[in-house]
Amino acid sequence: MIDPAFVADSEALGQALALLLARGQGGDKAVLPMSLPDTGIGEAATLRQLAPLVLGGAQRLDGALAMAHMDPPTPWITWATTLWNASLNQNLLHPDTAPVARDLEALVVNWLAPLFGMNGGHLVPGSTVANLTGIWAARDAAGAEEVVASRAAHLSVEKAARLLGMRYRPVETDVLGRLQANALGDLKRACLVLTAGTTSVGAVDPLDIIGQAAWTHVDAAWAGPLRLSERHAEVLAGIERADSVAISAHKWLFQPKESALILFREANRANEAISFAGAYLATPNVGLLGSHGATAVPLLATLLAFGRSGVAARIERCLTHMQEFARHITEQGGIELFSPPVTGVLAWRASRVPTERLQEALPAGSTSFTTIQGEKWLRNVAANPNADPLALAEQVRAAIQRLAS
Repeated sequence: MIDPAFVADSEALGQALALLLARGQGGDKAVLPMSLPDTGIGEAATLRQLAPLVLGGAQRLDGALAMAHMDPPTPWITWATTLWNASLNQNLLHPDTAPVARDLEALVVNWLAPLFGMNGGHLVPGSTVANLTGIWAARDAAGAEEVVASRAAHLSVEKAARLLGMRYRPVETDVLGRLQANALGDLKRACLVLTAGTTSVGAVDPLDIIGQAAWTHVDAAWAGPLRLSERHAEVLAGIERADSVAISAHKWLFQPKESALILFREANRANEAISFAGAYLATPNVGLLGSHGATAVPLLATLLAFGRSGVAARIERCLTHMQEFARHITEQGGIELFSPPVTGVLAWRASRVPTERLQEALPAGSTSFTTIQGEKWLRNVAANPNADPLALAEQVRAAIQRLAS
């Protein structure tokens, strides 16, 4: 007997696609039972009940004013290939359960790694895991005993140090939010973590100091994909000398959560330090993950569909959007920028109105908060190729005018 729930239903899948395209309005969570139902309502009814909530209630990351966070919209080809993945449920832990998916992940890594001067690596769910993996390799392959990073480094860096039992030593930043190279001290037994695109202001730490530590890991979760752009690759000049690099594909490579890469300059050396054998494994398990899905498939599809130039063009469009937005809000007067938006992240504030009130007055999803040296700033991020920076600048002008009157 075949269970129909595990067989493709073209009519129901068509209904799911129609609901996806319709999007609809926000639903009410109250329609869902407060405890696990004993009897299910069936697939079709479930889709109809969940669509208004899941699809209609979500934040639209592709909206004209969506410039608040490092979370981009995703191209539709990733929706299709993610559906393929869900239907197959491949597990890259075992070659016999993912014979093609393993090769496709290796192909994606081979495409991207040379852009960073790396020669291997693997996909992970996000840069928190990528940073942990890079620092783990630093400890076990290079004997690093402490982690040194700027105070603006992502919180995952200190998390990794704690999890790995390593000392964590934060270093002060300069006026632009970059690590102060003259404050590093002794790095002979250190994993130096440099950030390429800090979360608050998009700052890039000085990459010319790579090589001074036992191991240098670059957290390029945000700005890493600039290496695909001939116009902007030089922002990350020197990254090719790092020992490991983390990139979030679910940021500027426009992938669904959860997709990132950890890349190594000497992959064999790193893999030997972070691999484990098992009685049930045909090949050693490399890295933190055990079971691991085929997240490379949507990334491969995007890179194949867009090509390097197509990905670069969309990143460049995002950067142009942020330059236009910064120019238009500063033309209004009374606006202070923390620093120019070199990597598409802008922190700013208005002199005439309180920061918190101004953020509340702007459309939801358009502008976020960040705290720099104990002070609140407004923050915009160029992650959305469909954004309208002039429309958002007009919203800022109108909100300031209302609040200041």
